[in-house]
Amino acid sequence: MPKRPLESLGAAVRDKRSGRKLREVAAEVGISPATLMRVENGRVPDLGTFAKLCRWLALDPGDFLGRPEAVGSGPALEAGPLVISAHFRAERTPNEKTVAALARMLLTAAGIEPRTTSEASENGGV
Repeated sequence: MPKRPLESLGAAVRDKRSGRKLREVAAEVGISPATLMRVENGRVPDLGTFAKLCRWLALDPGDFLGRPEAVGSGPALEAGPLVISAHFRAERTPNEKTVAALARMLLTAAGIEPRTTSEASENGGV
């Protein structure tokens, strides 16, 4: 469970930057001044920017994202279906084989045995 809402990242950045110039801090973090300004105004950054900001702020990304239960067991998996959402920036309609491969990879990482292709087609999904 997250300790901090992701939306609070902008306030943390603004607080640490205090009176310093936007360009100066952006260069220190390794992002553009426009990106820094968007984050300060409450926009959620992409993963690379998020990692850089967490390093610069000396904050654990898990404080914002939460921490999963033990892989393959525990309340997170016993409570119901595993729900994973993703943001595809480059392609609005990714290749079906790519989506299936990503799903198998995520299920394997979560410690869940992925279904075979025949099992998936019988049940209408991956």
